[in-house]
Amino acid sequence: MIESAQVVCLLGAEPGDARVEGKHRFFVRLLREASSAMPELAAAAAMLEDEAALARIRKELTTRKARPVDSVTLLIGDVFPVEREDWHEWWRGFRRTLAAPSERDATMRCFVTGELVAPARTHRKIRGLSGQPSGDALVCFDKAAFRSYGLAQSANAAMSEDTAAAYAAALNKLVAEHSQRLAGATVVHWFAADVAEEDDPIRQCLVGDEATLREGEELSAQQRARELLRSIRTGQRVTLGTNRYYAVTLSGMAGRVMVRDWMEGQFEDLVESVCQWFDDLEIVRLDGQGTARTPRLERVITCLLPERGSRNYNDWIKQVGSERVALWRAALDSNQPLPHSVLGRLVPLNARFHQSQQLERALGREAPPRERAEALSVLYARMALLKAYHRRRDKGGSPIMPELNEDHPHPAYHCGRLMAVYAALQHAAQGDVGAGVVQRYYAAASATPGLILGRLSRLSTFHLNKLDPGLAHWFEGKLADIWARIEDKPPTTLTLEEQSLFALGYYQQMAADRRGRPVTQDQNEKTEEG
Repeated sequence: MIESAQVVCLLGAEPGDARVEGKHRFFVRLLREASSAMPELAAAAAMLEDEAALARIRKELTTRKARPVDSVTLLIGDVFPVEREDWHEWWRGFRRTLAAPSERDATMRCFVTGELVAPARTHRKIRGLSGQPSGDALVCFDKAAFRSYGLAQSANAAMSEDTAAAYAAALNKLVAEHSQRLAGATVVHWFAADVAEEDDPIRQCLVGDEATLREGEELSAQQRARELLRSIRTGQRVTLGTNRYYAVTLSGMAGRVMVRDWMEGQFEDLVESVCQWFDDLEIVRLDGQGTARTPRLERVITCLLPERGSRNYNDWIKQVGSERVALWRAALDSNQPLPHSVLGRLVPLNARFHQSQQLERALGREAPPRERAEALSVLYARMALLKAYHRRRDKGGSPIMPELNEDHPHPAYHCGRLMAVYAALQHAAQGDVGAGVVQRYYAAASATPGLILGRLSRLSTFHLNKLDPGLAHWFEGKLADIWARIEDKPPTTLTLEEQSLFALGYYQQMAADRRGRPVTQDQNEKTEEG
C-alpha cells in the first residue's frame, strides 16, 4: 500500500527501464489480487495501467516537487486503504506463498512466543534511525559469517509473519512517537503502564530544565523528580511505584539496526536514580547566586568535546560514543560510576577554555547574547560533570558540594582556590591586562602547583602594593587562610583526578568572589544561561 513514487507511477523513470517498469507491473498486479478482499483496489489498479492517467499523476507530483524516492499511497474517495484492515488477511496469505515449498512445510520455535511456526523469511524494516527512506533491518542474516546451521535470511531468529509484523510495527511507532535523539543515537523508552509526560523521569533526564523553560513550570527538573519520588514513597502514587521502565538505545548503520544499549527496572528505582543524577550535577552559578539550571543529557555529553565549528555533527559526536553509553547508564542507574575517560577529556578542555580567554570574551559587554549563553552552558556542564565524577567515585561521600567548600580536605582543591584569588588580585590591581596570570599559568599550576604557586605568591606582593590598604588587607587575609589549609606546601605534581579538584576549587572560589557583585556580565548571565 506504500511504495516510492517511481514504482507507483514511474516518476523520474527512464523510458524502457525494464527494472523499474517490472516493479510497477508487480505493484499493480498485487493491487488487482488484493481487490478480492477490498474491491475498491481494482479501480486503482486500472488507473495505474492507463498511460494518460499516469501522465496526469506524474505532472501533479512534479508540480508538488515530489521526488522519485518519496513514499506515496492511495486515496480512494476520502479513504486511505492503507489505514483499513480489509486486506490484512489477504496480505498474510500472500506472504506465506513467498516461501519455498520446503520452508512452508518446516516449522521452528518462535523466538518471541515459543510456539512452533513457519518462520518469516524477511522482516519489515525500522524507519527513522539512519535517514534511509527504506529503513534499517533489525533481524537480518544475509552474510555467510552471520548464519548458523545453514539458516539464511531471518530463519536465525525464527518468528511467525504476525509476530515479526507486530514487533516491527511497535518499534516503528515507538521510534516515531516516543524517542529522542541523544548524541548521534536514538533513545526509545516506554513503561509497563502508562505514565503522564510530566511524571516521566527519563524525559526529565533527557531535556533537563529545557522543559521548564518551554512550558513555564515553576519547578525545576530536579524539584519535579524529588516531588515525584516523595509522592511514591508516601503512598500517594502507589501505582507508579509498582510500574516498570524499559529503555533501548538504537542507531542505523549500513542498512542495519544497531542495538547500543538496553536497560529496564522498577519505576521507583528509576526516579531515585534520576534524583541522584540531578543532585550529582548540581553546581553553583558563576555569579554565586544560586545553582545553575539542570543541563539536558545531550549537553552533558557534548561538553566532553571541543567546539564543533563547521564539522559535520555525526563526525564530531562519534568521538564520545563510549562515554555516551556510560553517561546514559549513570543517569538511569545511580550505582553506575562515571568513566575515568571523562576526566581525560574535561581537564585539558577546561584548561584551554580558561587560558584562551573564551569566558572573558563571552562575558564582555559587546559579546552577543548567544555566545554568552553558550559559553556559560558549556562551563556549567563541565563543572557539574567533574563534581558528579567525584560524588560517584566516593559513592556520595565526596566533600565536593555545589558551592565553595572551605573545609575541603584535599590540597589540590585549595590550590585551585589560590589560582582564582591571585587572578582576582591582579584584576583588582591592574584591571584588564589581556594575558594575565590565568592565561599564562593556569595549565602549569593545575599540573605542577608546587612550581607555580610560589612564583604567583611573590608576584602578588607587587599587586598588593597597588591597592588601597583596606582591600589589600582583605586579599592578604584570604590568601593566608587558603595557604593555611594547604598546610606544608603545594603538591609538586597532581594526578588527573587531583587536577579536576583544582578545576573545581578554582571555579567555586571564583563564583564565591563574584557573589553579590554588581558586574554586568553576571547580571546578563541570569537571563541568558538557559
